[in-house]
Amino acid sequence: MNPYTIHIQPTTNPAIVKFETNQFLTRHDSFEFKNIEEAAKSPLAQQLFYLPFVKTVFITQNFIAIEKYNIVEWSDVQEEVADQLKEYLNSGSEIIKTEEVSTSKKVPVTVYAESTPNPSVMKFVANKKLVIAPIEFKNIDDTKNAPMARKLFNFPFVKEIFMDENYISVNKYDVADWNEITMEIREFIRIYIEEGNEVMTKQELETETSEENVSQSNKPSAKVQAVEPRDLDEISQQVVDILDEYIKPAVASDGGNIMFDSYNPETKTVKVILQGACSGCPSSTATLKSGIETMMRDMLHGHVSYVEAVNG
Repeated sequence: MNPYTIHIQPTTNPAIVKFETNQFLTRHDSFEFKNIEEAAKSPLAQQLFYLPFVKTVFITQNFIAIEKYNIVEWSDVQEEVADQLKEYLNSGSEIIKTEEVSTSKKVPVTVYAESTPNPSVMKFVANKKLVIAPIEFKNIDDTKNAPMARKLFNFPFVKEIFMDENYISVNKYDVADWNEITMEIREFIRIYIEEGNEVMTKQELETETSEENVSQSNKPSAKVQAVEPRDLDEISQQVVDILDEYIKPAVASDGGNIMFDSYNPETKTVKVILQGACSGCPSSTATLKSGIETMMRDMLHGHVSYVEAVNG
């Protein structure tokens, strides 16, 4: 089992800090505890209340948010809290008591369909977090640890599937028209989530964000792992930062994803991987040249001349 990691994330409320994890803590449920008695259903929250500055504990899918009293500053205690959370989670101790999860009510779920620049791909957006990291499925053989994707491939017109955060991009075969099948897929996704079914198994969620990047020629087709920052040279890291800050949000809004693959300093070429709606999209080449390549040239003077893409 891969270890839990904690990322400290400030919020707009200075009294509240989020401690994001690399694995799901609950499936679709969220919990709020205002004191140690309310936290009886959560051994983790009860332990946190032994810290005298803890006012409220929120536990949701992949983060724990803590509201503090004003007797301390987060800058003085947040690292200690993060270490305590890592120790607890990696001990295998219970987060939420099983009976509380099993008796929880159905989660109200909404799903809406959104068209993308790729006419073969429709984006289905849910009001719940589905996965922690982007993941792509080229065929049903890739879905060993993805029960939801496996069921989606039972629809004969589904060609490929891409998941990220709270949406699913479905790439279809030309035998069906979106006007005929959109409602059917949307309702399937909504009911599947509402019934509390697993999108990904725990094993897959654990490995999804922990494995190091592998080359395009030998990577598993189901997913592409992010490169560890410590493995990158300075220019490559700057490329990754530009992709994350300026390009990924726009690409995600269109139901796709773009990931760094490699940088060749001799040819000044950046290679990126396109996933989801971006993979095979007729307009992706134009976007790559007129947008991404121009941005890289302007922001990394003299270091980048070309951007090439491969489909995920």
